[in-house]
Amino acid sequence: ILCGEKKVRIPLEAQVTKQESKLKQLEDVSVIQDFLEVFTEELHGLPPPRQVEFCVDLIPSVAPVARTPYHLAPSKMKELSEQLKELSEKGFIRPSSSLWGAPVLFVKKKDGSF
Repeated sequence: ILCGEKKVRIPLEAQVTKQESKLKQLEDVSVIQDFLEVFTEELHGLPPPRQVEFCVDLIPSVAPVARTPYHLAPSKMKELSEQLKELSEKGFIRPSSSLWGAPVLFVKKKDGSF
């Protein structure tokens, strides 16, 4: 391998065949087939293929990291409640009982709001 170039050696006896790359269709994605109720009716298709594919390797039966929740000042707790209620009403979020989560961090804007 040379600085981003890939050398491939093919023995003379080998036959080289060209295989057209098939773009994935929605029907090819098992997750979509397994959880149809989660996906909208207007699912227009998959995004174009990326140069780099990312994946997260999950480790079965790993317990979440137990941490004490951050303490919030009453003003921030009130703002959190209001924002969660608004996002829930708009349908952007929904109640969850997941053991995995992320902390909330508020940053004040120039006008003093969060």
